Amino acid sequence: MNGKNIIGSLYQTGDREFLKAADPSTGLLLEGEFSRANESLVESALALAVDAFQTYRFIDKDIKAAFLNAIADELNKVGEILVNRAAKESGLPLPRLQGELGRTTGQLRMFASLVSEGSWVDAIIDTALPDRQPQPKPDIRRMLVPIGPVVIFGASNFPLAFSVAGGDTASAFASGCPVIVKAHPAHLGTSAIVGQAIVKAVELCGIPKGVFSLLYDDGYAVGAGLVKHPLTKAVAFTGSFKGGMGLVQLANEREHPIPVFAEMGSINPVVFLPDALETSTSELAKKYAASITLGAGQFCTNPGLLLTIKSAALETFKAALAEAINVIPSSTMLTEGIANNYNKVSSEIEEEIGVSILASSTSENKELQNQSKAIIAEVNAVDFINNPKLQEEIFGPYSLLVVAEDINELENVINVLKGQLTITLMAEQEELLLFNTLIAKLIDKTGRIILNGVPTGVEVCAAMQHGGPFPATNDSRFTSVGTTAIKRFVRPLAYQDWVQDLLPPELKNGNPLGILRTVNQKMTHE
Repeated sequence: MNGKNIIGSLYQTGDREFLKAADPSTGLLLEGEFSRANESLVESALALAVDAFQTYRFIDKDIKAAFLNAIADELNKVGEILVNRAAKESGLPLPRLQGELGRTTGQLRMFASLVSEGSWVDAIIDTALPDRQPQPKPDIRRMLVPIGPVVIFGASNFPLAFSVAGGDTASAFASGCPVIVKAHPAHLGTSAIVGQAIVKAVELCGIPKGVFSLLYDDGYAVGAGLVKHPLTKAVAFTGSFKGGMGLVQLANEREHPIPVFAEMGSINPVVFLPDALETSTSELAKKYAASITLGAGQFCTNPGLLLTIKSAALETFKAALAEAINVIPSSTMLTEGIANNYNKVSSEIEEEIGVSILASSTSENKELQNQSKAIIAEVNAVDFINNPKLQEEIFGPYSLLVVAEDINELENVINVLKGQLTITLMAEQEELLLFNTLIAKLIDKTGRIILNGVPTGVEVCAAMQHGGPFPATNDSRFTSVGTTAIKRFVRPLAYQDWVQDLLPPELKNGNPLGILRTVNQKMTHE
């Protein structure tokens, strides 16, 4: 496998360094060499993207939909090869990756259907009123239009669904924007296979070649160059707070700042109200042991904080949770760096005032590298409130149980929480009316509030909101999952008194998707 940078859907190479991927479970290097990108390739990718944009932005919606479906088809053709390579590069099990491939192709087809149906452009037609007094009203028609080349950073924890052909790429393509992807350095071979599938779809559908480029780098120079380049119009990122805010800062320092849509982490608190905990003690313990350790805890929706009130049922819950966690085997983490950071930070937390370890995995495969033990720690509400370090995300199979003396103290805990992707409430029906003040506080802190479920598992659908108040994301108005993710890469444009034949199809008279607004003849202009 010789992965060269895909620039404008063409392979470019030259005298430069090559990168190799490694198996995180063994540390052994994997087959394939991947050409490190440089400033020249950044320039080429963006120049070709701008050229492609002039055509792709106006391409027929049915051709665009066919392109998205073709990417899904090509991914399915190489599915077995793809998931096996992804397993070697990530340490994730094959069933998980097979499911992730299905999610990846499913969201591509979802955006294809959205594009084909067409109403997402929010076309609004305000017809003229030439006889209005004291001034005639002009004909004004408004819709959403693509903004231009989008730079996307592949995520470490989803080598398929949040990477080269993931939701960011699918929504950008659907909007009419070209895409330049910086491959995640842990997924070089996986990225190459997916990139080649997109190239085939480009060729099959007659799409301008510059609509897609894929660049490899294991440092920061290429990513920074892409964000700072004047031809880049938006950035999408899933990763750490430090990484996301670094990109936001670069984008804001430009002569012409651009939007960065950064998902940066969340501890996804779960609030257990007293009656729910008493009614389903054992069931909840098993359910949350599984959710905390799913994918070695490397989900952005991992339940990293469990909040409740002191009770007899809590003691039973703690014992059942500890029993479930203790027998869960250790797992290979995505990269050596992620494993080292998890082990370091989780060990440091044990030294904090008031923190004790409730449970820890005892099963460990010493033949494998970069292993992580599941850990459940416990602390009282007062010590949690007084220690900001306990309120930060620990990326891995870790969760902190915070125990309050009463409902007022529990509300004080919620008051110090930062913005979250999700907050889950475990409650009986009657409790929902009793604790309405607490629920209102929870709503202010999150992008998605879940009742009697688990936060892991993000449904890809039109209503999904995968984004939340800062610092979960840098702009809580948008989502990176679901059909409204397309709104990140568009802007509104109004046509005033435009020639009918030259209007976009969505704004022409008789278009069934256009929202026709008739203004009262007596209304005056401002």
